[in-house]
Amino acid sequence: MALGGLTTAHAAGTTLSKGHVDVLDVEYAAGALELHVHDESVTPGVEYDPAAVTLQALPASAYTVPSGTCYSHLGATGATVYRLPQVENTNLLWPGISGEHIATGVFQNDKVQVKLTSLSGPGKLTVYKNGLCPKSNRYFDSGDATLTNTKDVVAAEHDHANWVFTKAGSYTATFQVSGTLANGTKVGPSSATYTFQVG
Repeated sequence: MALGGLTTAHAAGTTLSKGHVDVLDVEYAAGALELHVHDESVTPGVEYDPAAVTLQALPASAYTVPSGTCYSHLGATGATVYRLPQVENTNLLWPGISGEHIATGVFQNDKVQVKLTSLSGPGKLTVYKNGLCPKSNRYFDSGDATLTNTKDVVAAEHDHANWVFTKAGSYTATFQVSGTLANGTKVGPSSATYTFQVG
């Protein structure tokens, strides 16, 4: 599948710390599903193999955990965590989740599934949407084994959420993507490993 307007980058050692970046950019080509990192903060956009980049949550992403059980997944009230916000802050990385490179009608219900399969680092990662009770709107939470830690990514659509790391330091996260074609054929899972530098 040709991706108009994109430049594919293969060199390792790139750090992305500001601007709109689709961290989980799902693509389907040549019969396979893949996860890429799509940097939309530059024109034309640049697409990376996740292993070739470091995604940075700058010190300015520090966030104080609010009171209440609806925020308990972030840690103790008053604790400092690091949040890449759902709403754009031009001074921070704005991580997106994208199915825009999947054509409609290809997968059953126009959806594929992205799962957080492992996380190593000094703390945990939780990805959630704003709402009346954010704890009820989690996509991924490495500290909660009761969650499936799986999100449906919809073909041709785009999403943003809060990405929170509970402690500063270096993290390695592995996500996998899978789906079922409209004819019932299973595709994947295929995995990608991401590096985050926090604080």
